[in-house]
Amino acid sequence: MSRPARGYWLLLLITSAILMITMGSRQTIGLFIAPLNAATGLGIVAISLAAAIGQFTWGLAQPVFGALADRFGPGRILVLGGLMLAAGIALTPFVHTEVQLILVLGVLTAFGAGAGSFSILLGAVLQRLPAERRSFAAGLLNAGGSFGQFVFAPLLQVIITGFGWVTALLTMAAFCLATVPLAWPLRGRAGMRTAAGPGESLTLAAQLRVAWKDTSYWCLHLGFFTCGFHIAFLVTHLPGQIRLCGLDPLVSANSLALIGLANMVGSLTVGWLGTRRRMKFLLVALYFSRAVAVLVFMAAPKTTLTFYVFAVVLGLSWLATVPPTAGLVGKLFGVRYLATLFGLTLLSHQIGGFFGAWLGGLAVARFGDYTWMWYADAGLALFAALINLPIREAPVLRAVPA
Repeated sequence: MSRPARGYWLLLLITSAILMITMGSRQTIGLFIAPLNAATGLGIVAISLAAAIGQFTWGLAQPVFGALADRFGPGRILVLGGLMLAAGIALTPFVHTEVQLILVLGVLTAFGAGAGSFSILLGAVLQRLPAERRSFAAGLLNAGGSFGQFVFAPLLQVIITGFGWVTALLTMAAFCLATVPLAWPLRGRAGMRTAAGPGESLTLAAQLRVAWKDTSYWCLHLGFFTCGFHIAFLVTHLPGQIRLCGLDPLVSANSLALIGLANMVGSLTVGWLGTRRRMKFLLVALYFSRAVAVLVFMAAPKTTLTFYVFAVVLGLSWLATVPPTAGLVGKLFGVRYLATLFGLTLLSHQIGGFFGAWLGGLAVARFGDYTWMWYADAGLALFAALINLPIREAPVLRAVPA
């Protein structure tokens, strides 16, 4: 294997490992809602609000840390994020008030996870790769994040059952510290830039003005908003839905693990298809499949098998939207400021995530179940499928201002 090939795979393995840990810590939060509520008595609405603020904060962190990574390189940002994430998770068992929970879970933990997440890692990878490898690389990186959900959901549930939820959180915090040494090879700015693409010669401010006026970019934002609503609702409240059905808590952990495992297949498949098919049509298919899956789930009997099948079907599209969305941003505007521009789409994703996590708590407190949230989820997924149809897949070229 040649040195460039070894460097390519090493880069992908390192970034995938970091995303595995940061996403694993985020996508398993639903396992801790019931024990956290029992220990603190804060109530499902207050805990859901803290989780919702965390969804928004994680999205806000993407363009902020993405811009810093574009300027100073991703290594320092990843180290800072790992330390913040580990500290936030470790402090969570010691909160006693809603304000404390929001500051620790909704701010510190979320900012830390955001500093080691998609926009920074995708920017670090895609800026160092030729165009023909970017879609598959994004799919492989995304699969690493899903593998974290597959690994940590059952592991943490076993620890919760055997040793308590506090021990489980402290174990997760220790894993998060591993992202610090992993960030070492990503120190410095990208040193393998390929030929300039659209927008490569613009300043960041000029590039943001170009993107702000582009209709296709806004269509991506709207679609990703609904994706965030869907994922945050399920990550936060799927264990609650399973509990309402009277099933064992292990079904929740297994369902989250199956989602992660299936999304590894979905991400790799979509990443590969992104090199052969128009990416906007991949997004249309992914969002439409979610709407169908939710509607079928609502009509099906709520058995363990139903939840497992639902988890696999959802998992195939879970975060598989990331490679084509990031790919379209890079195709429209180039990769020079990808961490910032894709970070902004992730902010829209997490604004949707705020409402998915928060409204889920309000719905179950008000109506006693999640029925209306499921209807909203299916409707928004259908909207996301339709809003991606008008997207152009041609570079947005602009002359550099004199």
